[in-house]
Amino acid sequence: MDTVLLLKSAIMGIVEGLTEFLPISSTGHLILAGSLLNFTGTKAQVFEIAIQTGAILAVIIVYWQKIRETLVALPSSRNAQRFSLNVLIAFLPAVLLGLLFGKMIKAHLFTPQVVATTFILGALVIFWAERRPQSAARIHSVDEMTAWDALKVGLVQCLAMVPGTSRSGATIIGGMLLGLSRKAATDFSFFLAIPTLIGAGVYSLYKERALLSAADLPMFAVGLLFSFVSAWFCVRWLLRYISSHSFVPFAWYRLVFGLIVLATWLTGTVVWQE
Repeated sequence: MDTVLLLKSAIMGIVEGLTEFLPISSTGHLILAGSLLNFTGTKAQVFEIAIQTGAILAVIIVYWQKIRETLVALPSSRNAQRFSLNVLIAFLPAVLLGLLFGKMIKAHLFTPQVVATTFILGALVIFWAERRPQSAARIHSVDEMTAWDALKVGLVQCLAMVPGTSRSGATIIGGMLLGLSRKAATDFSFFLAIPTLIGAGVYSLYKERALLSAADLPMFAVGLLFSFVSAWFCVRWLLRYISSHSFVPFAWYRLVFGLIVLATWLTGTVVWQE
């Protein structure tokens, strides 16, 4: 296997792991990184989705105690059953809309104008959400959520189908606007990411299986490994960060990055492929 290709895979894995769970959109960052590294094409797009599984493994490890307790108590605990059902309810809208509109979105919305616009609009929404006092939150733990709360967060997650929106940003900031505390919204976003990203990765690999061969295994393995390691550090850092900080710095970051997307497109630094 080409050493340079493995190095590119490692860099892409790091970018995925560091951006997947922050409200800054991994898609935009992967597009830029992939173009700058000349790591593009259909197989690269499958790779970018598949390595999300590594990032999700990091979430599973960080939240393993809660996941284990839920699984053990599931047959007899109403709280465990309600929590599991809420995750399922929040997961379903993205599945349904993804199957219905996924191809259309990929064909028409993966443009620098759309990505830049959603980056900037997302920043403004974060500023708005953070102006609301945390004391106004009515839900301070994922165990307090109702099925209706879960459905609303699931519907908000569908906004992330538009590139540049950020799945984490939609669910965390959307959750905050729907009455969840910063901590509860972040926790539920992580739990919801488990079925969402694993499902997307498995579906993508199955759909494009004809493009892949055994020779691609080292590339995918390196990407998964570095995605996992970087995501593990990022998730642990984010949980400490939100205990005493807001998401406002990420809003400023989104504004700047949106402008960078436009600049790299206008100058031809990044080639946007259909």
